[in-house]
Amino acid sequence: MRRVFTHLHRTMGLVTAVFLVFSGLTGAVISWDHALDELLIGHFIAVKTPGPARPSVELVKLIEDRDPRGRVTYMFMTPEPGKSLWFYVLPRIDPATGKRFTLDYNQVYLDPNTGEELGRRNWGAVWPITRENFVSFLYQLHNTMQIPEFWGSDRWGMRLLGIIAMIWTVDCFVGFALTLPARRRVHAAQPEAVRRQLQKGFWSRWAPAWKIKTGGSGYRITFDVHRAFGLWTWALLFTIAFTAFSLNLYYEVFSPLMKTVSNYTPTPYEQRTAAPLDAPVVPKLGYAEIVARAQADGRQRGWDTPLGAVSYALEYGVYSAKFFHPGDDHGAAGVGPAQLYYDGQDGRLLGERIPWVGTGADIFVQLQFPVHSGRILGLPGRILVSMMGVIVAALSITGVAIWVRKRRARVRRRMAQAPAASPAGVPAE
Repeated sequence: MRRVFTHLHRTMGLVTAVFLVFSGLTGAVISWDHALDELLIGHFIAVKTPGPARPSVELVKLIEDRDPRGRVTYMFMTPEPGKSLWFYVLPRIDPATGKRFTLDYNQVYLDPNTGEELGRRNWGAVWPITRENFVSFLYQLHNTMQIPEFWGSDRWGMRLLGIIAMIWTVDCFVGFALTLPARRRVHAAQPEAVRRQLQKGFWSRWAPAWKIKTGGSGYRITFDVHRAFGLWTWALLFTIAFTAFSLNLYYEVFSPLMKTVSNYTPTPYEQRTAAPLDAPVVPKLGYAEIVARAQADGRQRGWDTPLGAVSYALEYGVYSAKFFHPGDDHGAAGVGPAQLYYDGQDGRLLGERIPWVGTGADIFVQLQFPVHSGRILGLPGRILVSMMGVIVAALSITGVAIWVRKRRARVRRRMAQAPAASPAGVPAE
């Protein structure tokens, strides 16, 4: 069994190594995505004009009037003091071709007081990499490996990384099992030192796996680092691996599984089939109607948190109204704000999502992103996740280094054991 586990660990480690190096290092950076992004695009954010801010619905109209090819799909309601408002924009369908218009941007920053455009960028663009899109490029590299849309879907990168995360999750258990001491097999033919070691208790024999022998060879230190760091951080590695699987394969695997094995309450997105990218569900109701309904429904529920943002999912025909104070869109412990969902055709209320409220399965699902990102623990959690990103990359690199060293040793043994080459024309005996 140990030989089988060794083969599995080696195979799964080699399959996932490159992906985990990229994911680990980019994850270490994007734990600070908002702060780094604001540092790089301060010229898009700073606002010096006096208020009051214009209604966001008016600003949406300004953006769409300036470029009728685009449709605003995300708008904030209230700016933070001294800051601009950004709006997410996706292309409309070109009547002449039946395909989406080509836009070289998807985010627009406006002065909320005057409506002046302060800048626009293509968030997550793979090229060219500029100060405006550098952080978002890393974010998309982490989430999708920058794999482009094809065959009518833009989720191939997430699906690939979800499969990698599934393999990684299984490998966490395989790797852990390999650190356990081998079963005792003591017999007289073994050297005295070996028999003495095997006669020790379980914990005594397992203790070396948790240590790094700094006085050993380079290979020995590499092996010890790989094994010991994997053990000391095992719970965090498994948590990050599992949440990576749940987030990347959310619609394909995780949500269907949760609905069949628990009393999970699905969101409206999970109850509808996504429309093709070139055949979006065009809303019949605009932002003004949804804002009015959401604010009224929020008051009826006794919510004292203001309406913070409204978005529209073109592939599902669903509006989402999020309630939060300016700058607090991640919500309590990163679980996200309270949300109300509305149908884009008739405006009927489709459901709600309230953080930390619902069945045990509902809360378990809510926890996936805040646990994966570390936001559930605030600043210490983000620091921890950033450190874990480096450790994940280091474990993958040391694992490959160990495999290379062992493979070279196997090749040398085979060459040494091979029969000497016979002279030409003379058969070997």
